[in-house]
Amino acid sequence: MALSEYPIHTIDGEPTTLGAFAGKTVLVVNVASKCGLTPQYEGLEQLQETYADKGFTVVGFPCNQFMGQEPGTAEEIKEFCSLTYGVSFPLMEKIDVNGETRHPIYAELTTVADADGVDGDIRWNFEKFLVSPAGQVVGRFAPLVEPNDPALVGAIEANLPN
Repeated sequence: MALSEYPIHTIDGEPTTLGAFAGKTVLVVNVASKCGLTPQYEGLEQLQETYADKGFTVVGFPCNQFMGQEPGTAEEIKEFCSLTYGVSFPLMEKIDVNGETRHPIYAELTTVADADGVDGDIRWNFEKFLVSPAGQVVGRFAPLVEPNDPALVGAIEANLPN
């Protein structure tokens, strides 16, 4: 099955797939509201605002697998993201990104290595995967890579459809 075909639900419970973003460059990020890296939401929103009209979107996947740093309900997560960081990019349902209950999207994503050759399990909140408009994973970025990091921004710009 292609990455774009795996079923998922939006944070509002609506069924969808990553195929809903076909033709766009997508930055897939596992997110959390109570993490030291949570301020990255601000940079992710800046990327969204800067590149959305050029065929780009961030897609956030809340995950509570790292020290329980995303304990909220869907409504609490939406409210936090909206009120605290003005998040306008799509958020999906809370999922597991590691282990036996890992969502199939992340089973696919974690086969890709980052620039240092690290693949496999997600290391922490805010690990980022860049997916090309054709649906291919073209980059993996460690959690500490900030959204405005030149390597990440350069990869986004190099893969924009417009």
